[in-house]
Amino acid sequence: MAERIYLGVDVGTGSARAGLYDANGRGLGVGVEPFEIFRPRPDHVEQSSDDIWRACGVAIRAALAQAGMPPEAVAGIGFDATCSLVLLDAEDRPVAVNADGVDSRNIIVWMDHRALAQTARINATGHRVLRYVGGTISPEMQTPKLLWLKEELPTNFGRAARFFDLPDFLTYRATGIDTRSLCSTTCKWTHLAHEAGDGGCGWDTSYFQQLGLGELCQDGFVRIGKNVRPMGERVGGLTELAAAELGLVAGTAVGVSIIDAHAGGLGMLGAVIDGQAPDAAAMERRLALIGGTSSCHMACSLEAHYPEGIWGPYFSAMIPGLWLTEGGQSATGALIDHVIDSHRRGAELRRRAREQDTTAYALLNARLDALAGERAFVAELTEQLHVLPYFHGNRSPRADATLRGMVSGLRLDDSVDSLARLYLATIQAIAHGTRHIIDTMNGAGFSIDTLIACGGDTKNPVFVREHADISGCRIVLPREPEAVLLGSAVLGAVASGDQRSVLSAMAAMNAAGACIEAAGGEVASYHARKHHVFHRMYDDQRAHAALMAADADQKG
Repeated sequence: MAERIYLGVDVGTGSARAGLYDANGRGLGVGVEPFEIFRPRPDHVEQSSDDIWRACGVAIRAALAQAGMPPEAVAGIGFDATCSLVLLDAEDRPVAVNADGVDSRNIIVWMDHRALAQTARINATGHRVLRYVGGTISPEMQTPKLLWLKEELPTNFGRAARFFDLPDFLTYRATGIDTRSLCSTTCKWTHLAHEAGDGGCGWDTSYFQQLGLGELCQDGFVRIGKNVRPMGERVGGLTELAAAELGLVAGTAVGVSIIDAHAGGLGMLGAVIDGQAPDAAAMERRLALIGGTSSCHMACSLEAHYPEGIWGPYFSAMIPGLWLTEGGQSATGALIDHVIDSHRRGAELRRRAREQDTTAYALLNARLDALAGERAFVAELTEQLHVLPYFHGNRSPRADATLRGMVSGLRLDDSVDSLARLYLATIQAIAHGTRHIIDTMNGAGFSIDTLIACGGDTKNPVFVREHADISGCRIVLPREPEAVLLGSAVLGAVASGDQRSVLSAMAAMNAAGACIEAAGGEVASYHARKHHVFHRMYDDQRAHAALMAADADQKG
């Protein structure tokens, strides 16, 4: 019998990636293709679904070529993507999400913050569905964006016959069958999966009516999701057109999709650690950290936990039968790049990295080692330099998109050494954000002591070391570094029928790699002091805002 392999397609913020895996979860080939991001005005971030689909085809062909495998070997396909909002009309043509009338730009990207006013009004309702998003909905979720579209672009809102989460758009484009994922609808659209399991539809009509979006309830919620199914279930087979566009075989099984970070959870959390396969109790000690442009922090539990300011709990939204709780940071890799590229020496550093065929991060890491000299540990270089990493607001646990970044301890120094210190302080700040999330989750019933980490950020040893030392948790890296792609391939294995469930596919395809332990001792004590500064900077920012508001009231 010919070898059967599984294809994972991951659509991130800036590129489509495709990965091929065997039945044991070993990678065979990867392909990558970028696509455009449009920023027509502040806080507006848009993309094109046609451009993304094109990129998927290029990435898949590249993965097949690298693996040396024919398209016929692919038994099943899983798609994951960012939780971005896609608009199509009744003829499946793109509908503009912009006042410029450019229909090809038909996606509001997850990081878009145009709907801040609508978000505040939704949170002011105190509706019961908000209990399942940590008490506060985010502008990164879909109902604030839908409300913005109706209020600011009513004609386009009316033209849209289907509003998709990007992962579900991909399975629709692949199969022609409108199936929505339990993951995307529950995590980003306020679908209540635990109520759908009791025979209900999962959508709360009163919520949409209260927001002024009652028309979305018509015809069984067909515009946002009439047919909501569990991840990995077979949606259907590739259409002839989709197969030709992707370089695959018509009829190949396509599974119900998943959000990109959640795919990372499926690619890691099932790994055997310390000789033990995880049971439900062990899951409450594990947190999946997916670090990329932003970061997600996901843990599963048998019972629902309600940590304030952290998304969820979501029933069966990642691992069937378990509740998912999801923390996150709105800018991590994006913040590190911003710090590098906005520094006077950033362009010079990038140029040197290209000339030496390395990365800016590797050059900065080497410089940090040199600067440390006789110090007890590298982290001490930031003793007088502190960063609050809320440059794009705070996703959790403060759940406040209006917060902003801060830096304390700058000097009249624009050298590469000053950039190296600021780079380290920024990574530490991100890690302190992770510690804050873990502390909040543990305070609500979890017992997290192990981070299983993947994503671009976790390929940086300084990022990993600082997260271990600051969180106090050990970090386990997956055997397969592209765990998000592997998680999507898990869905392909289930859709093909070769695996009976997501859990069985995870057990067969997940495996642990390197383990990094927290340093403890003086390093832990140092970061305990830094963590107090981290919280104090937030308090100071709120105090600054209060002072400015008081001054404005006095002048008024």
